[in-house]
Amino acid sequence: MNLDSDKENKGNILLVDDNPKNLHLLSDSLIKLGYTVRSVTSGRMALKTVKVKQPDIIFLDIKMPEMDGYQVCRTLKADEVLRAIPIIFISALDDVFDKVIAFESGGIDYITKPFQMEEVVARLENQLTIQRQRRLLEQENIKRRETEEILYQSRAMLASILNSSLDGIAAMQAVRNPATGEIEDFRCLAINPVIAKAFGRKCEEIIGKLVLKKLLTNLEPELFNHFVNVVETGEALKQDFYHPLGNFSWYHFVAVKLDDGFAITIRDITARKQIELALQDANQKLEQLANLDGLTQVANRRCFDARLKTEWKRLAREQQPLSLIMFDVDKFKLYNDYYGHLAGDDCLIRIAQTVQQTIHRPADLVARYGGEEFLVLLPNTDLRGAIKVAESIQQAIHTLAIPHVKSDVKDIITVSLGITSRIPNWDIKPYILIASADKALYHAKQNGRDRYCV
Repeated sequence: MNLDSDKENKGNILLVDDNPKNLHLLSDSLIKLGYTVRSVTSGRMALKTVKVKQPDIIFLDIKMPEMDGYQVCRTLKADEVLRAIPIIFISALDDVFDKVIAFESGGIDYITKPFQMEEVVARLENQLTIQRQRRLLEQENIKRRETEEILYQSRAMLASILNSSLDGIAAMQAVRNPATGEIEDFRCLAINPVIAKAFGRKCEEIIGKLVLKKLLTNLEPELFNHFVNVVETGEALKQDFYHPLGNFSWYHFVAVKLDDGFAITIRDITARKQIELALQDANQKLEQLANLDGLTQVANRRCFDARLKTEWKRLAREQQPLSLIMFDVDKFKLYNDYYGHLAGDDCLIRIAQTVQQTIHRPADLVARYGGEEFLVLLPNTDLRGAIKVAESIQQAIHTLAIPHVKSDVKDIITVSLGITSRIPNWDIKPYILIASADKALYHAKQNGRDRYCV
């Protein structure tokens, strides 16, 4: 077995970072996992390298001398040959504004330093999977268009390709009632072995016979009227359908008018359907990664900002209140220093999940704002309601009884909460709600912590 060949097949990655230490760390980790990695330390070197050999994915730092990551990304997206290369920004910049610029520049994802290698690999694999599936889907669509073009060729050409085509092909002639002129059935003029085999028949058992109505009875009887419409109106019929026909399940067919009848091609598209479902699943996972905090599994700041804007606009129209609770863990640095960062992570996870379980309405949102700081967005909730929610959160965290021997507040983990509520106004930016809650949180800390302030 050629191990080097296996690694190349897993993905070709280009790392762009002016910090050699960062490059060495990420490069070594990816190479050990079987990826082919190239590294450069500047934006200009990246642009030259990409033109020599296109990578499958680019990991791009933002803050670099001469040419920052945003400029590199925009340059690549302006190039018709290079614009399809997915770019994942990986940066220590954690501000929403920086992330927005990254996505506007053409990035498809954003990872914040310091990163966890598992997260980097998960996001990398999602993009590689999407690339592979898109390529397969494009190939399938090309084949599909080629088949449709064949349909418009002459009747003579149809006869010559029947036995060589991998798709099912047939030609049908309308049989009309002599008195009314209405189509009663279709006689098979030509059929290839693919369709005949799918119906469990031989070609000679179908050709020249009035069989279409009978064949469609166990498949989809409504199709008969659709085929009649093709003949009477001249409008082509294209449709996907599911049926355990032969060895496959999903088919796509195209029927077009041919004299006083129609020609039809049938293609097995089971593989394409599987690719579409896999692509849909990959996109859903990517969406989850983009909106969830990697540690606590509650909403992240990006998700919160988007929801805040949406609710602010909606409640401004309805003139209903919007409340916000901002809280953080008291003396959390002391907790981390004494119990260790792993215990600190576990503490944040337990708090986030406990608050998530305390919030019952689907419209309410729990989000990690950063570090040990969290936000709870409460649409259609006035100040009195927000206070009740804050009290429930405080009590739920008390009930956890997580020991904190270094705290001078209590010997267990406690939180301080800031509460604010207002009816949104079109003339005011929604971020005033965050500023108000932050101010209230500051007063809660100044007044002794383990309490809420409004």
